[in-house]
This record gives sequence, structure tokens and C-alpha cells, in this order.
Amino acid sequence: MNLQIAPRNAPSKKLCFKWLPQVGEAWRTDELHLKIRGNKRYLFAMLDSETRFWIAKMVAEHKGTDDVRPMFKQAKKVAGKIPTTLISDKAANFHEAWKQQYRAKNFLHKDTWHVNEVAFDGIYHNNQMESFNGATLRHREKVTRGLKREDSGIITGLRLYHNFVRPHLELPDGLTPAEAAGITIEGDNKILTIIRAAAKSQD
Repeated sequence: MNLQIAPRNAPSKKLCFKWLPQVGEAWRTDELHLKIRGNKRYLFAMLDSETRFWIAKMVAEHKGTDDVRPMFKQAKKVAGKIPTTLISDKAANFHEAWKQQYRAKNFLHKDTWHVNEVAFDGIYHNNQMESFNGATLRHREKVTRGLKREDSGIITGLRLYHNFVRPHLELPDGLTPAEAAGITIEGDNKILTIIRAAAKSQD
């Protein structure tokens, strides 16, 4: 079902915090280094292959050893499901998080598959994430350069812009990832619409 959010008709509190993107069955995850107060940190992201919707994020100090289960749990909550396929590099923390959060515990649970044998020119690759890291984050490095804390609203703003405002070049008809996932934000100033909707939901 397509959820439409109009500028003068903000959703209820229930809807505002439960926008359920209709994402696909294959998700991708990767990390990108950035600087916060001059210190190197890693921004981890979970992306839906079909809609390019940026499902979840987290910032950590280390690349392959920090616990990324909170991001996997967040992604499951945002999407209302787990993926059939997760694609990542060979980092051990990705596989551990997949086992803990997504792998079936018994025959009643949904089967999932973790593909971590990826190659740039192979059958399985993570080119979508590399493109995402470049187009969405690297090209906005000047914006992220001034980050002062790990929970910065700047990163949240980038996620909102990617999902709800910027038409994605690899999606048909100039759709945004949110529109491809069944969420339509109406009005010329989509960010303002989202802010007003969030503010009204807390009245």
C-alpha cells in the first residue's frame, strides 16, 4: 500500500514512526570511513538492492571488529522483516551479526543466506554499495567533515535526503528510494514536510 504524506496533512504519531518501506528481499551492507572530531570512524549502512532505500546506519570506531548487531536489529525493525539474502564483504562482524539477527533458529523461521564472497567482476558483487558510498557520501564529504559527534543529525539528514528527496539515477521514472518503497512525500519542500510531520506527531 502506498503511503502518502501531504504538507498540510501530517500523519498521526503511529504512522510517523511506523513508515514501513516495502523493500525487497536482497539487502547489502558496507562501511565507509569518515572523521568525527578529527578521529577516524566508520559509518556502516544497510541498503535495499531493489529500491535503493537506506534502511539503517550506525557509526563505530573499528571496521571489522565492532559489534554491528544494533544496525542489523534496526534494519529489521524499520523494514518489518529480514532479507532472504544479505550481501557484504568478508568482515567477521557482518557474519556474526547476520547469524545473531537473521539466520533461522529453527524450521519455522524464514531462511536467509549471507553472501560474503563478493568480487568486483564476479557473479556476486557489492557494486551497488560502492556506488552508494561514492554518490551519497563521498561526494558530500565537505558536509560530513564537520561532524562533532557520532549521532550527528548531519548523517540523519543525508539519509533523509537520499531516501526521500533525491531521485535515484538507477530507479525508473525519476523515483526516490522512498517512492520505490511505497512512501510518497508530497510538496515542493519534502524535508520541511517530514520535519512538520515529525513535530506534529509529538504534539
